[in-house]
Amino acid sequence: MAYTNELKQLIKRVEATRPERLDKKRKGIEFIRMSLVEKEERLRRFHPSYKEGSLRELKVGPSKGYRLPPEICNILESWSRIDPDRINLSQAAYETDVLIIGGGGAGTAAAILAQEHGAKVIIATKLRHGDANTMMAEGGIQAVSQPGKDSPYYHYLDTLGGGHFKNIPQLVYTLVTQAPSVMQWLEGLGVMFDKKPDGSLKVFHLGGMSRKRDHVAADITGTEIMRTIRDEAKNREGIGVLEFSPVVELVLNEQGHCAGAVLYNLETEEYFLVKAKAVILATGGSGRLHIGGFPTTNHYGATGDGLALGYRCGVEVCFLHTSQYHPTGAIFPEQAEGLLISEKFRGAGAHLLNIDGEQFVCETEPRDACASSIIRECIQEGKGVAGPTGKAGVWLDSPMIDLLHGEGTLIKQFIGKYKLFKRYGIDITREPMLVYPTLHYQNGGLTFNEEGETSVPGLYAAGEVTGGVHGENRLGGNSLMDVLVFGRIAGWNAALYAREKAREGRLTLDHVRRFHRELEMAGVDRKKISPILLPDYSNPLVKERQLTTYYEGTMR
Repeated sequence: MAYTNELKQLIKRVEATRPERLDKKRKGIEFIRMSLVEKEERLRRFHPSYKEGSLRELKVGPSKGYRLPPEICNILESWSRIDPDRINLSQAAYETDVLIIGGGGAGTAAAILAQEHGAKVIIATKLRHGDANTMMAEGGIQAVSQPGKDSPYYHYLDTLGGGHFKNIPQLVYTLVTQAPSVMQWLEGLGVMFDKKPDGSLKVFHLGGMSRKRDHVAADITGTEIMRTIRDEAKNREGIGVLEFSPVVELVLNEQGHCAGAVLYNLETEEYFLVKAKAVILATGGSGRLHIGGFPTTNHYGATGDGLALGYRCGVEVCFLHTSQYHPTGAIFPEQAEGLLISEKFRGAGAHLLNIDGEQFVCETEPRDACASSIIRECIQEGKGVAGPTGKAGVWLDSPMIDLLHGEGTLIKQFIGKYKLFKRYGIDITREPMLVYPTLHYQNGGLTFNEEGETSVPGLYAAGEVTGGVHGENRLGGNSLMDVLVFGRIAGWNAALYAREKAREGRLTLDHVRRFHRELEMAGVDRKKISPILLPDYSNPLVKERQLTTYYEGTMR
């Protein structure tokens, strides 16, 4: 669907301010950044995670009393999909050294490292191997690769600052010091990053970075990384993959150590047991819960399953009180609503503009500050741009990229988005995109340490299912590095645990029985079940009402 005549008239206001903005950009004159006080005030008033009434208190479990979004509370305070008294734990369909739950970036990286250290590995994935948020990541991967201009010291400080200085320092230290070696590992496996004519890696700025350290493969960085590591895993002996087989419950042994899981075959609708010496949770995020009523960039299976599984075992959760809303999600055309528009666009020079073609925020502010500013512009200032359905957003002036860097730059760097919008009759080299914040990332998750260990012996975790690395807000480019750094660490340590520390013992689901008793005492509705496995869009009226929550009243 091409832009309507009304929107084309509004685009003329964008074009009218472009020469002045282009001149300032070429002279290095940037929009003034917010002070810390301004940023905190804007977050408090306009960010969905800080909105009054957006959180409620957990009533059961190891993090009882912690205030979280109700959508997260619902999956944590839920009954198991299985009746523990009806599951036969005496016969396993599969036995392995390391069971990895999740086939995205963290799970696949973990499988490669575990296999390298002698472990027999099974990856159990809900959909296909690679159906994960990793595959959809566009903005790039953050690591220090420019000697003399950058160092892990600056990467560390930027990450802490982006997370409001609430991050767990040791996790951040591990992330930034391991990042350069992960880049070497990826290149050795064959990942094709964008490079300069002399063969050195191209680097870009993203929001919150004090140095250029974002590395990309056009605008399909996650796809390129996932393609490479998935092929590597598939070509190694000792790594098996169970597709369309989500885990519905973890299994412990009588010593309280994680010793396997109950899986569900989506095709045959049968439950089966996988026995393991160590287990890694790498299930990703929860964007398909549509926290706050927002659309999402997340893949279809991102329903927070690992949170529920780990929580019932006794693992505490942390940093889940804030969610990340990517500032630039498409809201027009409606078929693409919620689609991620990479932060790399802003890093390359695209401006965020209101209905009058005016800049209202520095594009390299951290994501939460940028998203809050867009919501403020639409709601308080009444300067949002209304699409045909009445949903308001702001312009992302993508034609600035070719004007700044030469014709053809946008198509080369953003070929995926160029082709997608072209299908709808929109040429983003000549016309801006209409955007609004979209639910993007689960900032928090299960509590774990720098060795990938949770509080349950034999249970490891990595990637978006964990909390602490990013504090209360994640910087762009740190998620792809997070899944690889901690996926590799979890794989290595799980293999070591399986070889040297694992203990045999009678398998049990007593932890599920205990959790069920707690739910019963709290009066939790038995119809609440998790993991939910797949989002329910069966009632379009409910979905439409839910996903328009934050668009109501955005235009005066």
